[in-house]
Amino acid sequence: MLKRSLVTFLIAVLSFGTWSLAEAPSENIQPTLTPQNSGTTNGLIAVSPVNPQVVWASGRAGTFTVTTDGGNTWKAGMVPGADALQFRDVQGVSAKVAYLMSIGTNPTDFRIYKTVDGGATWTMQFQNQNPDAFYDCFAFWTPKKGIAHSDSANGVFPDLRSTDGTTWQDISNFMPPALPGEFSFAASGTCVATQGGQNAWIATGGATIARILATRDGGDTWNAYDTPLVSSPSAGAFTVAFRNPWDGIVGGGDLDPADPNNARTAISGDGGVTWTLTNPPPVAGAIYGLAYSHGVGNGNGSRTVVITANDGGAAWTPDEGNTWFMLPGVTGYWAVAFASSKAGWLVGTNGRILKISF
Repeated sequence: MLKRSLVTFLIAVLSFGTWSLAEAPSENIQPTLTPQNSGTTNGLIAVSPVNPQVVWASGRAGTFTVTTDGGNTWKAGMVPGADALQFRDVQGVSAKVAYLMSIGTNPTDFRIYKTVDGGATWTMQFQNQNPDAFYDCFAFWTPKKGIAHSDSANGVFPDLRSTDGTTWQDISNFMPPALPGEFSFAASGTCVATQGGQNAWIATGGATIARILATRDGGDTWNAYDTPLVSSPSAGAFTVAFRNPWDGIVGGGDLDPADPNNARTAISGDGGVTWTLTNPPPVAGAIYGLAYSHGVGNGNGSRTVVITANDGGAAWTPDEGNTWFMLPGVTGYWAVAFASSKAGWLVGTNGRILKISF
């Protein structure tokens, strides 16, 4: 299956383009980058700050890691029975409570786990039985209300929703019809974003158009909107974030190493209905993950965004894509998320974690 092959595509080395960079920003707005010891050498794929002190991250070989002191120390572990799986997404709730979402080579390898004791034990809440489903990401509105998103299967999205933090229900009948070949990318756990108590956006690719699927009522009804990002069986929208109900950014590109110069971001000011390309960011390949520097749920928020594109580099913008600055030497990172402008984290290959502060 084409999507299965894209999992290995995500691991491939991306080609670099040649870019003309903007003049470096003044010294007082340069972000501070601090490497931290994750406690593991397994690749990390997703990161979820609860607050500036408590952060969860997840990745390959059934691995998770958690800090309760802002990253000064991390405690890594492996979920029993999941050592052959990749945790492509994580949602931290507190120092004790977190969710993990796994993928693997078989449909039943998609699972959702939850811990309520800081990772000492894990309970499997859901195990996929749909042979055509491939789940990419999940996101939560509250500690108990979340959504998990899958590639399309037979023309529908077999997405899931939990309202009690324990059980997951199929909401495929609520989702918009899928385009032929439409799927999402399990690149950083950010192909779905939630905001407030009811809003969510899902980034897709794989088809002839990269789209945003949007809900305003917690997943009961959805609309689909076109984006200007490149889309093909190896390209599309990878990652999406909103800083309030109306203003958001989407990023993507092409995983094909022969086409490394399509990494793009687009912004919306109307809740995802319409999208406008920003100036091209100075990274290559595809943007795996992006995040606003203000974290989640803090009102209108800053327009500062950090993007990461694995081997294609990483960059940041103070103005939602009008002006871009490279993060020098920052490569091999898959995901980025913030608790506040002073407390963000990039995670990536070989267990690397980098704290970023503005």
